Amino acid sequence: MPYFHIVTLFPEFFDSPLSTALMGRAKKAGLIQYSFHNPRQYSTDRHHHVDDSPYGGGPGMVMRVEPLARTLQDITRPGRMLLLTPAGRPFTQSLAEELAHSEDLTLICGRYEGIDARLTQLFPMEAVSIGDMVLNGGESAALAVLEAVARLTPGFMGKTESGEDESFSAGLLEYPHFTRPENLGNLAVPEVLLSGNHQRIAHWRRQQSLETTLRIRPELLDNAPLSLEDVRYLVDIPHERPGRNLSFCLTHYPVLLEGQKCGASSLTNLDIHDIARISCSYGMSAFYVATPLKDQLRVLEEILRHWTRGSGGNKHTDRALALKLVRPVSSLEEATTRMSAQFGVRPRLIASSATWPRKTSSQRPQMPMLTPRDVRCWCQQGPVMLCLGTARGLAPEALELCEGVIRPIRYLGYNHLSVRSAAAILADRILGDYF
Repeated sequence: MPYFHIVTLFPEFFDSPLSTALMGRAKKAGLIQYSFHNPRQYSTDRHHHVDDSPYGGGPGMVMRVEPLARTLQDITRPGRMLLLTPAGRPFTQSLAEELAHSEDLTLICGRYEGIDARLTQLFPMEAVSIGDMVLNGGESAALAVLEAVARLTPGFMGKTESGEDESFSAGLLEYPHFTRPENLGNLAVPEVLLSGNHQRIAHWRRQQSLETTLRIRPELLDNAPLSLEDVRYLVDIPHERPGRNLSFCLTHYPVLLEGQKCGASSLTNLDIHDIARISCSYGMSAFYVATPLKDQLRVLEEILRHWTRGSGGNKHTDRALALKLVRPVSSLEEATTRMSAQFGVRPRLIASSATWPRKTSSQRPQMPMLTPRDVRCWCQQGPVMLCLGTARGLAPEALELCEGVIRPIRYLGYNHLSVRSAAAILADRILGDYF
């Protein structure tokens, strides 16, 4: 267990938390040790100032380098230095377990608008954040880190199992707990917990952890160690899937052709098959294929007849299931009308692009750039149509119909993907396996 060096302007902030309950008992038992280092004591001016106004202007004050640097230099064995800041790496249970093996740990609590950035160049500190929020200072965050690490000290929890059998320890949220009374009105303790059968209880608790995680933090399941039994259980749990509100519209007109001319592109058999299979795999709604060309619509109808009602569908039932999602339409407007009829409300249209979007017109402001999370939030609120451009992308006329554009898949580098590859990546980023 590390010795904690807490660098703070307000050491009194920690008086009650570190003297209460388990933390207080651990301190008395010598299981945890800590000391405070106040930068005000290292300020050289008569009023012990540790802050000043920021260069470049702006509100608030910034903590000065010199008092902080002198404070850190006076710590004989600082060990790993953690700067508590919203701009840091997320603090997780795995990081707490890693820090628990340190001999010394220095927690640096910022205040005001932040710390002069040159401090991070003078000392090998790691920026750590306890969440996407802004606090009055780093003391609350430091206390969270201190407590999470201290709980891993042998003897701190009384029983070793208490620290291991908790939220995030196995990559999942914790199961629900119950105690006396056995019956509270019409609310009873689950029968399995009264059975005395420890194997059944462990099995029930595992299932409850899986259900709780799927309902509240499904993204945790991507990295959680799951058994085949876990997966089979998760598959059978009914849960809200916003993917049902999301549709692709593969747009062949209006799109940009060679020389940035507006026109229509031809259907590609592979695009139809693969995007239909993607839509089916991710539990999405109907897949619209828009082209105004009658010969192209006849080709599409023939493809669908063969794979859903003909010999192709009889031999390949999985392919037939996916192709049944395809809806041929003559335009993006018709796709919107049909989706509106399905949901009883007009869908929100989102454009996709391989490049950062251009301004669509002088009358309309720049469309908002959306992240996959933004799109998922829109899907949780109602129907969404994600427009995929063929050829060289959606023409300005199509962009005018959209409320936003999803960020290019590889906007920092090479980004020349087939539309079916882009559809697969976008579906996974927006919906993953549990949304």
